[in-house]
Amino acid sequence: MVDRIGDLEAIATGPAVMIAASLLIYAAAKKLYARVPFPLLHPVLTSVAVIVALLSLAGVPYDEYRDATSLISFALEISVVALALPLYRQFAVLRRNAPEVATGIVFAAVVGVVSAVVPFLWLSVDPSTAVSAAPTSVTTPIAMAVSERAGGIPSLTAALVVVTGIAGAVIGPSVLKVVGVTNRVAWGLAMGAAAHGIGTARALARGELEGATSSLGLCLNGLLTAAITPLLLRLVLG
Repeated sequence: MVDRIGDLEAIATGPAVMIAASLLIYAAAKKLYARVPFPLLHPVLTSVAVIVALLSLAGVPYDEYRDATSLISFALEISVVALALPLYRQFAVLRRNAPEVATGIVFAAVVGVVSAVVPFLWLSVDPSTAVSAAPTSVTTPIAMAVSERAGGIPSLTAALVVVTGIAGAVIGPSVLKVVGVTNRVAWGLAMGAAAHGIGTARALARGELEGATSSLGLCLNGLLTAAITPLLLRLVLG
C-alpha cells in the first residue's frame, strides 16, 4: 500500500501531469477572463494564484514544480523568435516613429530603474534589496544578470520581475487609458518597456502594431537598462 501511494505521488508530481495541469489552468483562466474581463482576473494573474495555491496545499516545493515544467519554460524562450514577424511587418511604421521610440525607451529605462529603487530606499531596507529591484522592468535573464553584477539578489529580482510583468499587464491598459494614451505605437511601447514579456503578450492581443512596438520596447529597454543601471545606481545610492 505504501509503495502504491508513493507511485501515485510520483505520477501526480511528474512532468506530464504538472505540464498538463498548468496548461489547463491557464486555458480555464483565459475562458474566465473572456467572460468576465475584470483586470484582476487577467489569465496570468489568475493562473499564478491558482498554481501557487495548489502547490502550497499539496506541499510541492517550487523547485520541484519548476523542474517538472521546464518544457514550458523552454517553449516560452524559443517562442520569442516569433516576435520577429510582427516587427518585420510593421518595420515601415516603426522606422517613421524612430525618434519618438528612441526618446521613449531612454525615458522608460531611466524611470524604470529609479522608480523601482527609490521606494525601497525610503523604507530603509538593505541596499542589496534596493539593487535587486532596479532591473525589474526587463526580462528575467537580463534582470538577474544585471542584479547579480550590481550586488543584488538574483532570486529576489526574478520574483519582482514576475510581479512587475503581471501588474503591468493587469493595470497597464487602464493607466494608459486614464492618462489619454491612444496612439498605437506609444501604447505598445509603454507595455513592452514597463511590463516586458507579459506586457508584450497583452499588447499582441490588442493588435499587431501594438505587439510589434511592444516587442521592440522589450528588447531595447532590456539592452539600455543593462547598460545604464550601474551608473544610475551610483547616482541614486550615492
